[in-house]
Amino acid sequence: MNPYYVLGIIAIYFIILMVISHFTSKNGSDESYFTGDRQSPWFLVAFGMVGAGLSGVTFVSLPGMVGNNNFYFYQFILGNVVGYLFITFVLIPLYFKLQLVSIYGYLKERFGVNSYKTGSLFFLISQSFGAALRLLLASKILQFALFDALNVPFFITVIIILLLVWLYTNKSGIKTIVWTDTLQTTFLILGAVISIYAITTSLNLNFSTAITAVTEHTYFDIFNWDGASGNNFYKQFIAGILVAIAMIGLDQNMMQKTLTCKNQWDAQKNTLTYSLILAATQFLFLGLGVLLYIYAEKNGISLPVNDKGELIHTDTLFPNLALNHLGAFAAIFFLLGIIAASFSSVDSSLTALTTSFTYDFLDISEKSGKQRKSLKNKVLLGFSVIIFTIIMLFANSKGDVISLIFKVAGYTYGPLLGLFLLGMFTKITLKDKWVPVVCLLAPFVTYGLSEVLIAKFKFDFGFVNIAVNAGLTILGLLLLRKK
Repeated sequence: MNPYYVLGIIAIYFIILMVISHFTSKNGSDESYFTGDRQSPWFLVAFGMVGAGLSGVTFVSLPGMVGNNNFYFYQFILGNVVGYLFITFVLIPLYFKLQLVSIYGYLKERFGVNSYKTGSLFFLISQSFGAALRLLLASKILQFALFDALNVPFFITVIIILLLVWLYTNKSGIKTIVWTDTLQTTFLILGAVISIYAITTSLNLNFSTAITAVTEHTYFDIFNWDGASGNNFYKQFIAGILVAIAMIGLDQNMMQKTLTCKNQWDAQKNTLTYSLILAATQFLFLGLGVLLYIYAEKNGISLPVNDKGELIHTDTLFPNLALNHLGAFAAIFFLLGIIAASFSSVDSSLTALTTSFTYDFLDISEKSGKQRKSLKNKVLLGFSVIIFTIIMLFANSKGDVISLIFKVAGYTYGPLLGLFLLGMFTKITLKDKWVPVVCLLAPFVTYGLSEVLIAKFKFDFGFVNIAVNAGLTILGLLLLRKK
């Protein structure tokens, strides 16, 4: 595709985002960046959160991973839905009762300052890595589609994306993101739908025969009952529940949007609606993955494999077919989808990181308006640099990014999950000063245990490593119990 067409698409899309930013930033208060003035329509928040929840990783990596993992990921998604029920009826009432801006303020009320700072720190680490890995994938695709042809180095591509995001979110933060994410979710879903239409048209399939082709394919295998496999149903389902609670309910990024709703009931409607739309959309992307492999097979497109016969570079399947084989119309909507995905994931992450750090470590609520603005801008710049650094460190990574993200999340969100569960379901108090030590040790013990079990028994925790990590954290915290 002509790189100047791609450049034009990006320019038009960015102009639309700037127009939205201009109108949403009018009449904003000092709190608009952090709380959206708590006036966001719940249905708008729910739909917009889908874009941030999916990101470029789901858009590209989820269809590709079908080739090695079949539909097993949907076991994880089913667990997510159960996890969202916990978020809706347990966590959201708690957050609204305490009127929190940073949700980690709960840990301060429950255990003390050190627990509070520890919880926030683990979020900052988790979100920085998650945002960087999601943006890495999108940046690589834009590099391939546009910037390579213009001889622009990869690191400049990443800087350009971060700069564009800063320009339209800097003034009003979460208040702008609630609206821009809605637009970006629309383009992300359209990108998948148009691609499916292009594939089925090329293969002379109608709606009914396309469904038959997907459901009768060997990749359409949803449930795995092999106990040793990382894709085992119980491991995936339990991990889905816990990861949803940790990566959504205990994540400042996602909860910050929910807490911009007008009241608790609106926030609960938002979460329930979001969970159903997200589950349906992820199923759509898995189905798209099967169609992509069918298309590649029918058209004699060879896919690289390793010496074990496993597909490699699966994240390149969708971009390659969309940009080089499915026609200009599909290519345009694929680019719009990946641009939307990259912007929606990084803009909300940067806003959440800025909010958490300024409230949890800098006590920004005690500062004057001018000081708040200065601190916010410095922190926003600092996290942009951190995300850029992580991207460059992982720039040469291979394999599907979505698995890497959830694996990393199991280690970084586990202690956070353990802290919250212990706080909500027990009445014990802790020796607060030792909490950071336990939370830092738990991920290392989890990793060591995982390596031993794989080496000696070929038993893989898979995504359920978050449950092991949280459990070890709780056991360690119980040793700190005050009499």
